[in-house]
Amino acid sequence: MSYRMIERFAQRSVSRAPLDVTASSPSLVIRVARDADLPGLHDLAELDSSAPLAGAALVAIVDGRPWAAIGLGDGRVIADPFVPSAEAVGLLRLRVRQLGVAAAQPRLGTLRRRVAGRAGAS
Repeated sequence: MSYRMIERFAQRSVSRAPLDVTASSPSLVIRVARDADLPGLHDLAELDSSAPLAGAALVAIVDGRPWAAIGLGDGRVIADPFVPSAEAVGLLRLRVRQLGVAAAQPRLGTLRRRVAGRAGAS
């Protein structure tokens, strides 16, 4: 390929309108798994050659399909090996850490009751 051909190709590529990534990007939803998700999670576990998750779980749904899930009790992950699910798994792990931090922080109502209890004991 000659330099001129490369230059023309580069100019043509630069002059194109920018891609609208919102139209072509898949939508990702991370949420607590529901009873209706159980068949999909069993299928996901089979694809991953793993046992189904037990107990509460978070699921990463991409364009309406479960790509990955993580058990809230044990942190075990199942994921579809036929899709690029590594980023979804990373987001699930991040969300579990966020939920753990939130659970460890005392709620305002609990804190008020503790303070009121201490004030009454004095």
